Parts: sequence; structure tokens; C-alpha cells
Amino acid sequence: MRRESRGRGLAAAALAIAALAAWAPARAQTDITALAQRAGPDREARLLAGARKEGEVDVYSTLVSEDMAAVAAAFEKKYGIKVKYWRASSENVLQRAVTEAKSGRYDVDVIETNGPELEALAREKILARATTVHEADLLPQSIRPDRRWTGLRLNMFVQAYNTNLVKPADLPRTYRDLLDPKWKGKLAIEADDADWFAAVVRDMGETEGLRFFRDLVRTNGIGMRKGHTLLAGLVASGEIPLALTLYNHNAERMKKKGAPIDWFQIQPAYARVNGVSVAARSPHPHAALLLFDYMLGPEGQEILQKANYIPINTKLKNPNTRSSLRFIDPAITLDSGGKWEKHFDDIITHQAR
Repeated sequence: MRRESRGRGLAAAALAIAALAAWAPARAQTDITALAQRAGPDREARLLAGARKEGEVDVYSTLVSEDMAAVAAAFEKKYGIKVKYWRASSENVLQRAVTEAKSGRYDVDVIETNGPELEALAREKILARATTVHEADLLPQSIRPDRRWTGLRLNMFVQAYNTNLVKPADLPRTYRDLLDPKWKGKLAIEADDADWFAAVVRDMGETEGLRFFRDLVRTNGIGMRKGHTLLAGLVASGEIPLALTLYNHNAERMKKKGAPIDWFQIQPAYARVNGVSVAARSPHPHAALLLFDYMLGPEGQEILQKANYIPINTKLKNPNTRSSLRFIDPAITLDSGGKWEKHFDDIITHQAR
């Protein structure tokens, strides 16, 4: 199965971003950077007063629609500000934000997506510098040095298995246990998880890590599916006995509904930070910052936690975290993604059954 390269998508977006200065016309508006960095006990009241005049906030998000809808409903109930949102893949969120900025169209207020895509937008000043009143309560790994985006939730990579087909006692304890012949024809990976692949290879040592994956593909094979939700469903249905890369919330959600699926983690375990940001040319800057603070605060984070995401606000406990995590740096993913995309394609994509 041939997958669309996420790295090539990021590269194409970067080329489009490079033309923004020439294409995007100047536009008078609220100084969102000054507004975004204003703190103090009256911040919420000031933002709400402005937000009521603006009337709405527009969001581009990769959250599952029902989860973004839950956040929107709670925010609207609390503040009376309408939330409009568009849900798409991280690649499509990036491409739409870039295309609109290039054409001088400024519709989006808040962008929620994967770290590498946000990092690409941040570097080209499409995102505003924004601090939040909740910063002291957030995981250190969620705070970016330039404050152009902030971690919102953790996508924790896990391995998941069909409980009717695989016994817990038979689960691999190390990555090298996957070379056991009993796993032949039973493994699959999500098609865009080259950053997880890169992290595993680097921790093994690049030469040894690349050799391991070549041996694994040659001896037992690795299937490939596009979409973590789809892959979780295929594990639950029994089509795929063991998935190498799911997010914990994919498996946990199906498990709670009674599906024969459970998850575990081969150590070391990895997490990717998904973030939230405010557009530098937000048409509704007060409402944008009000939602930004809300999503990072205890109320918004609790909604995400109930949907089985791992919150980054330390005021909430993380019951789904079963181990210490290594964080995949989005800057490294962006800067060296082409190298790892090529290795991923050569070793796994082109050989996937």
C-alpha cells in the first residue's frame, strides 16, 4: 500500500509559505501579540468583553469531531460565544492554513493540530506569540520557546492487540521480540508514523535500528493502514492481531465500548505533543484567546481527558499513562523528516503487504 508522504506535504507547504510576504496584503487589526501576552486577574473579563462584540470563533482542528463538538458546546455554554470548527487531517489543516494566508484570506482564529505542522506554521509567523494564564500548570514539554503554539494533549504511541487472538502472556516485551516467527503476517503500522519509526531507530542506534526493521519486514512482514482510527477498528475486528502504532485513546475508546482490544507499551514508549495556537491575523482575536485559555485550562482539559486523551495540564491526573514517556521533538521531525520518511518508505511502505 502506497501512502501519501507527510514529509512531502510539509515540504510543499513550506514552499507555499515562503511566498507569503509577497502575496499577503497588509491588514489593519487588533495587535494580537500584545493582547495575547496580557496577563493579570482581569484577562478573562477583558477577553470576554471583546469576544462578545466579535460574536464567534473559528477553529481548524484534528480532534475527532465529537470531541471538538464537546469542547465547543461547553465553551458556548460558559461564555455565550459561538464556536465554528472544521475538522480534517493534520496535512489538510496545514495546507488550508497556508493556502488561505497566501491568498490574503484570514478566516481562522484557532488552529489545533500535530506539533510538526504547527512548528511549520510558527516558523513563518502565521501563528501569534501567545501566553496563557495556565502556563505554570502545563507540562514543560508542552511549552514552545517562541510561544507561537502550546501543547494541548499528548498522543501516546501504544501497541494494541485483539484479545481474542493474542494472549497477554504472549505479548512482546521488547521490539526485538517482534522477530519471533509467531508474529508472521500479524503486524501492521499506521501509514504516517515515520516519526515513531525514527524515534525507535535512533534509540536502538541508527545502524542497528534500521537493520532491525529490515529484518522484521523480511521475516514477518508489516502491513500498513492509513488512519489510527481505522487501524484500531481492524485490530478490534480481528483482521490485524497486533498494531505497532496506535494512540492510546483509539484503543481505550473501543475497549470501553466492549470491543476485544487492549493496549500495552514496549519500552521505551513515545509520545507526540499535539498543540493549539492562535492565528496571527485572527479575525476574532479576543474570542480566539478566550478559547485558547479555555482549552488549556482545567475545564477544557477535563473534557479531553474524558474522551481518553492525555491532558497536559498537571492539575489533572493522567490515569492512562502506564509508563514514563519519551517525547518526540516536533522541531527534529520537521528538520530531518525527509531523511526518516525516505527510510520509512524504503523499508516499510514499499514492502507493506
